[in-house]
Amino acid sequence: MDTFGIIQDADLWLRATFPDVPRETWERLDAFEALLRAESESQNLISRGTFDHIRLRHFADSAQLLRFDPDSASASAWLDLGSGAGFPGLIVGALSHHRLTLVESRRLRIDFLSRAAGLLGISGRTEVIGSPVERVPASKFDIISARAFAPLDRLLSLAHRFSTENTIWILPKGRSAQSELEQVRDAWQGDFRLEPSLTDPEARIIVAKGVQPRPRRRERP
Repeated sequence: MDTFGIIQDADLWLRATFPDVPRETWERLDAFEALLRAESESQNLISRGTFDHIRLRHFADSAQLLRFDPDSASASAWLDLGSGAGFPGLIVGALSHHRLTLVESRRLRIDFLSRAAGLLGISGRTEVIGSPVERVPASKFDIISARAFAPLDRLLSLAHRFSTENTIWILPKGRSAQSELEQVRDAWQGDFRLEPSLTDPEARIIVAKGVQPRPRRRERP
């Protein structure tokens, strides 16, 4: 996968990075983009400012997260929190073989995610859970992602019960990544690193493994 510089042409990058994706998948992604545009007329799925750059700001921005999956050819269990309009979850599902669980609490978006998964041909391995994260039954996942969902400290607190010591956390955090990571150092431990985004030169992606709450220090009597 391209790891050098910022993506200039999203379509070119997507097709070059995922050469084994069949033609029908690209056609389904075209249909998904059309659905996204149409549905955005009735609900605020994506920012109006990104309408002219959907392939870059949403498709490629989501697809780049697969760079941090060490076994992208497998069918790992991938949890995407606050899936919203389906980013990154639906794009990850379309371009990989992962089994997806998408968590979204807003009713209209829950319906949209279900329809979009069917349109993309991934409904058989995609579960859409319409619920706040706090109410989702605990289960373990190989990969956890979240895009514009919650500050890092709250995100880790909410989602830790879905992880194991081997779970990979892939968290696009934009330009606040460094500061958010510094804020959780005293409360959380693990292998945390910052990776550059291929769609925004100032944005970073937090990739982590072995995430655990730090033991509380015992107070002296």
